[in-house]
Amino acid sequence: MFVFFALVVQLVAQVLCEVAPAPPQNIHVENWLVKWTPGTEDTDVTYTVRYSSFDSNEWINVPACVKISSTSCDVTSLKAVDALGCVKLHIHAQRRGLKSSLVKACSSHGDSCTPEVNLTARPGSLFVHLSSDHSLAREYAGHVKHKVCYGKEGEPLRKCKDSVASMSIDGLQEGQRYCVKVQYIYHSEDLVGLPSCTQCERTLETKNESNHAGIVVAVVVPVACVFFVGLLMAYILIFHCKKIKKLMQPPCQIPPEFLLDPSDRPPVYIICPSEEQCDVISRITME
Repeated sequence: MFVFFALVVQLVAQVLCEVAPAPPQNIHVENWLVKWTPGTEDTDVTYTVRYSSFDSNEWINVPACVKISSTSCDVTSLKAVDALGCVKLHIHAQRRGLKSSLVKACSSHGDSCTPEVNLTARPGSLFVHLSSDHSLAREYAGHVKHKVCYGKEGEPLRKCKDSVASMSIDGLQEGQRYCVKVQYIYHSEDLVGLPSCTQCERTLETKNESNHAGIVVAVVVPVACVFFVGLLMAYILIFHCKKIKKLMQPPCQIPPEFLLDPSDRPPVYIICPSEEQCDVISRITME
């Protein structure tokens, strides 16, 4: 009896101390294939994928993705749910009846229901490249916009702006990483399709641009000076060669006698040496 009571107490304590599993991470969709990373190393965890259509707030289990142990699931069947195939997805983990919190899925590539997003970093701002010519705009005109949410990396993306096309997010701190997530919105109320997966960029710093400009100037100016000096020397050597030669000649002075009339020139006397006197040697005596 005591042993049975101890087992009951242990079982009740285990149930009361049981905690829900960690939610899945990195949930994204690629060509209607949902993929995620387990949030826990436990092997007895299952996952369920749920969806909601464009014009409904009801969440329904995807038949092929209920309590599965794998980390991916094909949701191609959801194309028939909506005319444009615009559905929202979220996933939760489950273990022994306890469920984790829900995590929304995002699309890693733009499609008919997810915006194509590209970021360009600027000093103290980010420019978000968006297209105004997409399938939803052609279907619903200006009633569909982009909901752009942003914030510092690691913080919730709580600041949001609506925009028809590309936009700039100003007033950011320089040299800080900011993240952006974009989703279509209908009539400024209803979110449509999957949001884009979060993208992050570091804003530029003004001083970095100044240093870069200084380096460019320091390199370009000497090269330009050498180039123009070379052109100037080539021009002088080609078109002023005679003048240069004339300037390089040594000074020459003509004697004043050469400028007089021949009759007025002083006579020039040529002195020839007299003939040498020689004696005839008649005899040589050896000493």
